[in-house]
Amino acid sequence: MDESFTCTAFEGGRHLATGPAAVVALAVKQAVARGASPLVFDRTGRQIDFDLRGSDAEVTARLEPPARPAGRPKLGVVAREVTLLPRHWDWLAAQPGGASVALRKLVEAARNAGAGGERQRLAREAADRFMGAMLGDAPGYEEASRALYAGDADRFQTLSENWPADLRDHARSLAGPAFEAM
Repeated sequence: MDESFTCTAFEGGRHLATGPAAVVALAVKQAVARGASPLVFDRTGRQIDFDLRGSDAEVTARLEPPARPAGRPKLGVVAREVTLLPRHWDWLAAQPGGASVALRKLVEAARNAGAGGERQRLAREAADRFMGAMLGDAPGYEEASRALYAGDADRFQTLSENWPADLRDHARSLAGPAFEAM
């Protein structure tokens, strides 16, 4: 897994570990060895599982990113068909760097223009996934979820106040960007 990949594990309503996947996997392995059944979530609020078989070294080795082959790195360019009107092709052809460069710049500009709204949407979805898995039976869950999607930070804070502290704090952390002004 990517070194920047972080996750958070909970044992019941208690925070077990947060950090790089390898660190969290070892904490989960120890908890499982003592009979616990921890749940692990990534930054998107999705539940994830680790292959905990074998030694600690074997567990962490499975989480290491594959070695890069020598030579030029793959750029990830994908060729696809684009259908445009002749006037669009004429405009693209006249742009510095040609059609491909102009299209990449247009796509990046559009992505950046909508980044705030996209960040809020992703935060709402992450918090809602986590809350559904860990707090679905908690008092105020449904109303807190409605407040999350309505962008009502104060109501969300109030409704989540009586949840188990570690779960509440993680839900609030995931939801934070959903309440930021664009």
